[in-house]
Order: sequence, then C-alpha cells, then structure tokens
Amino acid sequence: MVALIGRCFKLDQHGTNVRTEVVAGVTTFVTMAYIIVVNPAILAFAGIPTGPSTIATILTAVFGCLLMGLYANRPIAVAPYMGENAFIAFGLATLGISWQQRLGTVFLAGALFLVLTLMRARTWLANSISASLKHSFAAGIGLFLLFIGLYETGIVTSGVTGMAVENLPVAAGKVLSPAVPVQIGHLRQPRVLLAIGGFVLMAILLFWRVRGGILIGIAVTGAVGMALGLAEPPKQVLALPWVAAYDLREIAFKLDLAGVLRLSFLPILLTLFLMSFLDTLGTLVGVGAAGGFLDEQGNFPQIERPMLVDASACMFAALVGTSTSGAFIESATGIREGGRTGLTAVVTGLLFAVAMFFIPLAESLQHLQFAYGPALIMVGVLMVASARHINFDDLTEAVPAVTTIAMMLFTYNIANGLTAGLVLYPLMKLAAGRFKELTGGAMVLGLLCAGYYVFGLPH
Repeated sequence: MVALIGRCFKLDQHGTNVRTEVVAGVTTFVTMAYIIVVNPAILAFAGIPTGPSTIATILTAVFGCLLMGLYANRPIAVAPYMGENAFIAFGLATLGISWQQRLGTVFLAGALFLVLTLMRARTWLANSISASLKHSFAAGIGLFLLFIGLYETGIVTSGVTGMAVENLPVAAGKVLSPAVPVQIGHLRQPRVLLAIGGFVLMAILLFWRVRGGILIGIAVTGAVGMALGLAEPPKQVLALPWVAAYDLREIAFKLDLAGVLRLSFLPILLTLFLMSFLDTLGTLVGVGAAGGFLDEQGNFPQIERPMLVDASACMFAALVGTSTSGAFIESATGIREGGRTGLTAVVTGLLFAVAMFFIPLAESLQHLQFAYGPALIMVGVLMVASARHINFDDLTEAVPAVTTIAMMLFTYNIANGLTAGLVLYPLMKLAAGRFKELTGGAMVLGLLCAGYYVFGLPH
C-alpha cells in the first residue's frame, strides 16, 4: 500500500515520504479548522442556517482538498475563503437580495474563473493589476474583517448605541447620520473582556508558532465563557451529519441563477471573481515560495491545475450552499512540515470529513461572538501586513491603493473599495502622462468598474 501511494503521488520524485506527508496534512488541518466555526457563523448573517451551512463548509473543504491532491498533486488545502464570506454576508446586505441569489453570484463567478483559466487568460489578467493594488485588496479585506470582529465582539459599537430614542438625530421622520459613527464598546462587560482575552491569546500562540493557534484560541475562549455561565455548553460531542438539524437539503442546489443574470449584478460578479482570483494567485505564489515550487522566473509551474481546482471548488461551494472557496494560505504550515505532494492535501481533506461527525462542538461556538470574533480580528491583522508592499512613494500607485482600503473599510463594502481602486488607477496614470504603464486589461477593468457606479448599485 505504501509503495502504491508513493507511486501515485510521486513521493520519491519530490523527496518526501508517507509519514512526512501525513504529518504535514494534519498540521494544515489544525491551522485552518477554525473555518468550520467561523464561516457558518458569518454566513448566518446572510440568512443561511448554521447547521446545513456547517455541512456545506466541510463538504467544500473535502471536495477541494481531495481534488487538489488527486488532480493537481499539490500540498495545498482548499476551503471557503475568509473575506469573500464577509462580502456575501455583510457587503451585500443593503441590496436586499436573497441568500439564494448570493449563492448564484458565487457560482457564476466560479464559472467565469473556470472559463478564463481554460482560455489561459490568467497571465493577462494578473499582469493587468499593479502589485500595489493587489496588496491593497488584501490589506483592505483584512481591515474589513478586523472591523467586523471588533464590532461583533462589542469592542467597538455604533455611535448611537445606548442613546435614548428621543435623542436620536432625526429629520423628516428619518434617522440622520450620528456625529460619531462608532465608539468604544462597554469594555467592562464579561463578553467583551473575554473577546479581548481571546484575541491576546491567539496573538501569543501565533507569535510562538503554536500549531492551530486560532482554533485553540476559539476553543479556550468559548470554554471559559461556558464555565462562567455566559454560554450553554454543547449538549453532545458526536452527531450524524445527516440528521434533521444538519439537513443539507435546506440549502443545497437552492442557488438562484436566473435572478442574478442582470446588469446590476455585474459589479458583484466582478468583485467575487477578482477577490477569488487574487486570493488564489497570492496563495499559490506564497505557498509556492515556501515549498520551493516556483521556477527561475518566480512563476508557479502548471498553475492552471490548482486554478482549475479552485474554480471547480467555488462552483461546488455554491451548489451545496456556501461561499467562495479556494486555496488556503494556511497550507504553508503543512509545507513547512515537509509537505510536497497532493498526499498532504488528501490527508487534510479526510480530516475535514471526520470533523463532520463532531459538528456539535463547532456549532456550540458559532453563536458565541466573543469566541469567533477574535479570530476575525486576528486574521485581519495577518492580512493587513500586505500593506507594506504598497509603493507609497509613487502617488499614481498610492492613491488608488489607499482609496481601495479606505472605501472597503469606511463604506463597509469590499466591492466599493475594489472598484474605486481599479477606476482610479488608470486615471492617475493618464493624468501623470504615464500611459505607457497601462495595459489593455487595466483599461478594461477600469471601464467595467466605472459601470458599477453608473449602472450598478453602489451601496
């Protein structure tokens, strides 16, 4: 059996063995298993029930990891993305569209990704977006997640929280914008203090490179909250994933494709596509560098295979009822443990399958903002680090990049920031007389994003 596995995954050719690959797969799973708790908790704000959503999250991870391992033979795990789930849940909230339509946009964005990958248009599109803009997307999404975490945990709150109704700023029967949009929360409340402690614990664990630091932080914070009587402990540890509470039929194949085939949905599709594309590209380059997979030019060999896996996993995610999925940067932890082939991803996928029988443990944490909120803050901190790669010395690069970050955060919408940056980039280059630095793709993306404000529904 060991010899057969070695031949299937070309272990000798990659200088590894079964034991090393299994350890790497376990390591990757531990570092990213927090998604089982956090993703359904976020998507609940879109109206997707957490029980079936947890099943969908796990199934997507199983499908993506197995496909990545067996088809692409890469040690890269796949699961629903952080950032994209927040866009689905919060960024589209003011549009008043159903969760079925939101899943429809996820499917179509994945289909577009698949078509462009098959057409080998990846390089053209990747080169159309400047490095500063790419990094601003990551930094902006990181700050967006960080702010959601702060708000959900009560560390910050609305400027009108605690204000008497008669003192609300009102004119013509409508509530006006408060003078102070946000304020510090009630830091003496036990749940808020627990959230702060949970974040500090995660930061310390990650500093000391403890595997699964975010997951451990969620579990410890939740356990302390339960011990203090701030939450109900899980009623059971094991459960069959096909019982009524987790019935996938509530959300599977309920996506609304016909309802999103409208011009007003084009910005949403473009946003989801670009977010997924850039996440995938950045992850592949990052883990490729960690594992020594890149060639002399810094390119990822046979990148189309993992990108096809990402596109397929994205479409699968929409079909079973969850948000955009793709390659996880946490895969780098397994690669640091020696993972070099798809066997690592297969092991990770099988562990996700086993986790399906322990959903009661995850479900007990999905309703505890003080437990999962610090994870959003911590992931945000890690993503904001991309800002150091923005070229702040060149205003034609800095203005679009900073605008992207600011619009994402202060309009509470990722699409507003992404499109604003892509519109401003060619405008700044043209105004500076540096039109030679522009590509056809940058112009096309700028015009498409301008349509977001002219024909779409900016919100």
